[in-house]
Amino acid sequence: MSWICSGAPRGLRWGFFSLVTVGALVALSSDDANARRRNSGSAYSPAFAAIVVDANSGTVLHATNPDALRHPASLTKIMTLYLLFERLESGKLKLDTSLKVSEHAEDQSPTKLDLEDGETIKVEDAIKGMVTRSANDAAVVVAEAIAGSEEEFATLMTRKAQALGMTRTVYKNASGLPHDDQVTTARDQAILGRAIQERFPVYYKYFQTRSFVFRGETISNHNHLLGRVEGVDGIKTGFIRASGFNLVTSVRRENRHVVAVVLGGASASARDARMRLLISEHFASASTKRTAPLIAEAPASKIEPTRTVQRTAPPVADAQRQPGKDGERFGLASANSTTVRLDPPAAAPAAAAAAAPGSSDPIRPVLVKTLNIKPTGAVQTASAATVPSGGMPRPNDQPRTDVAPAAAKSEQPPAPAGAHPAVIATLPAPTTTTEPASEPANAPGKQPVRSGWMIQVGAYPDEDLAKQRLTVVKSKASRLLSAADPFTEATVKAGTTYYRARFAGLDKDQAEAACKYLKRNDVECMPIKN
Repeated sequence: MSWICSGAPRGLRWGFFSLVTVGALVALSSDDANARRRNSGSAYSPAFAAIVVDANSGTVLHATNPDALRHPASLTKIMTLYLLFERLESGKLKLDTSLKVSEHAEDQSPTKLDLEDGETIKVEDAIKGMVTRSANDAAVVVAEAIAGSEEEFATLMTRKAQALGMTRTVYKNASGLPHDDQVTTARDQAILGRAIQERFPVYYKYFQTRSFVFRGETISNHNHLLGRVEGVDGIKTGFIRASGFNLVTSVRRENRHVVAVVLGGASASARDARMRLLISEHFASASTKRTAPLIAEAPASKIEPTRTVQRTAPPVADAQRQPGKDGERFGLASANSTTVRLDPPAAAPAAAAAAAPGSSDPIRPVLVKTLNIKPTGAVQTASAATVPSGGMPRPNDQPRTDVAPAAAKSEQPPAPAGAHPAVIATLPAPTTTTEPASEPANAPGKQPVRSGWMIQVGAYPDEDLAKQRLTVVKSKASRLLSAADPFTEATVKAGTTYYRARFAGLDKDQAEAACKYLKRNDVECMPIKN
């Protein structure tokens, strides 16, 4: 090259340097164009996002970009399974129900179970295939069995997400395969991770499956924290190139329970390492007492105009949303369950989707009466610490000292004909004189007269918790409790008011059958003869 610099004519030297300069400019221009293509038409940014939530209290223990839009990838299948568990719980599907495989399901990209058009797969195998291998073909089979088409199923998924308070989540398919408009946030996935195990404790156990045998092949779970991190009981991994490596994890030990989400890991190992670090740093800060209300779906009375996530808006908490084209309406979480938003920022937009039509036996508010009584005998005490999820109070437990006695509430008047249960709380209550909380627990008082049998499904220091428990339990046993009368009953012990969650209007066989069914579904229940 020395001849160019020393002996070559001046024009030749300038020509050479011009070519070098032009090449560099072309390269820079090309890089610029690629960057613009990556950023044009999409506000999605694959930067890391994470959240750690104390499931007992609802407190956010850690957050990094918790409300920024991200692609869920195969975390999408958590919602697919949520809707499937609804059908199983309602009896519309059974674990041994055979589902037909369509050509569309067969055509899904890997990973999959290699299902073929025209054959069938049992519901339980489809569940295990989605949990372990994250099978895309199994997800489509389930979607088509429930809604007729994957597109319609995705609509149900989005509506269900919005009813749960996942206000920034939009689903476009059942599997999580790439779609520009399929987005979520770490906060929303934490809500779903809590909701699916609270609503379906029996079926949630499938997320603990480490491997299963399908057609002679052993299929292992992609979640490598199962069995390796103490207390991890699920739930799901996910990956597409546009999202990075995602993970939702649930950890229980020493009466503590956290749900953590990591989105956008650079690799599976980096994602898992980050999740381990988050758990080790924040788990000890979690509460050992259950004080957060159960996550409930929005009632029909809490409908808000449709708002959809606009993918071209900046991926920040106060991103602008534009009304959907179809004009559908979606519901917010009810006032009693607003804490499921996991401490959203003040500027967080309003929610987006109506009570999910097509959902099977969704949780609906039930008309609950509140009775004020003074117990005539010794009364067991209960605390949030010993009633972690609506369980029965245990003997010798001490009442909480950090909770002020709840104000006693008088019995609600009957709802006028045609009134929706969700608005009963707005009806004026008759003025009554309540007994002072300081009065001894065994002071004589007038007991409400109720004939027959009843069941008790929990006792809480907060009446809203008792009412929410009644709502969830009635959803779980809708057929057995369809004619039962849900009510809360206030009782005072050691200066603290507790609210018993009960169903009346049953005979002995009905009460025993209801408790037997609920206990099989991890709901503590006690039959009581009036």
